[in-house]
Amino acid sequence: MKKILYISVICLLMTLVSCGGTKQGGKETAAEEKPVGVEFSADSAYSFCQQQCDFGPRVMNSEAHDRCAEWIMEKFRSYGMSVEAQQATLHGYDGTQLRSMNIIASYRPEKTERILLCAHWDSRPWADNDPDEANWHKPVMAANDGASGVAVMLEVARLLALTERGISVDSANAGAALNENIGIDFVCFDAEDWGTPQWAESKGDDSDTWALGAQYWAANPHRDGYKARFGILLDMVGGRGAHFYQELYSKHYAPSIVNRVWKAAETAGYGSFFPRLEGGAITDDHVPVNKVAGIPCIDIIPYYPDCEASSFGPTWHTVIDDMSHIDASTLRAVGQTVVQVVFSEK
Repeated sequence: MKKILYISVICLLMTLVSCGGTKQGGKETAAEEKPVGVEFSADSAYSFCQQQCDFGPRVMNSEAHDRCAEWIMEKFRSYGMSVEAQQATLHGYDGTQLRSMNIIASYRPEKTERILLCAHWDSRPWADNDPDEANWHKPVMAANDGASGVAVMLEVARLLALTERGISVDSANAGAALNENIGIDFVCFDAEDWGTPQWAESKGDDSDTWALGAQYWAANPHRDGYKARFGILLDMVGGRGAHFYQELYSKHYAPSIVNRVWKAAETAGYGSFFPRLEGGAITDDHVPVNKVAGIPCIDIIPYYPDCEASSFGPTWHTVIDDMSHIDASTLRAVGQTVVQVVFSEK
């Protein structure tokens, strides 16, 4: 993700939201929703996060990037997903050619009714928000800003595989399963974090230099005419002390999905992680998914209102975005919320 906006135009944005309907995406759920009885394993998600970091920073055009791509695809395949790699040569802010690979893993690919879960998996090449200027040209490990979102998706895929085989994922509800008419697509976006660095001489309006893989996928989906009921983007979902405010582009394009997810968090017992407060408008992968692909998609992304280093948290685009700052309780709160949404879809 790149920038967070708090300018007066946001007031106009929210006026547009308040005037719009709330029927966008997703099916209506019961007024008194109950926990779905499928337990998200934070330990499993934490391990998936660690295993990505074991490759080192997954910077574009690097060996670590390519090796991690193979690992991600193999993990999804091991859970019975249909997996494909969408390869493209994209161009960075400075013209650098980037060997991009969006990874798409599909559960029940034959189903026409679909849910989209997505996250970016690449690492930022430059720790340009690090407090030490000597680190500004060093790569970011991206334990939170990259690996955490993929880790949550892999754990959801693991749970789907278990429930498909009739294996209990919670002793209180051995029969829980996804609606048989719904399929899920897990999209790992590449080239999200090659956006213009803060130390670049000329930046201007650099919004288009971010989320390159998502921009490409939105204009060239992996299936002709691809549509989903709704999408959920997971970005930086494992940080210590994280709280997930309601991002403003999400509220503009998919207000009913925002309400749905925040209610699911409350139902699952993690409402304290999801305050019903507004954050900023963030340039992230969900923007082209909404604007170009036409799929109502929200962004689950943290907001730290009192953090001097960044409203994205103290590790954002620094060399300390590593496993020592990943919190299993945050992974659990986000993961269980996503599970609640997915497994309660009618």
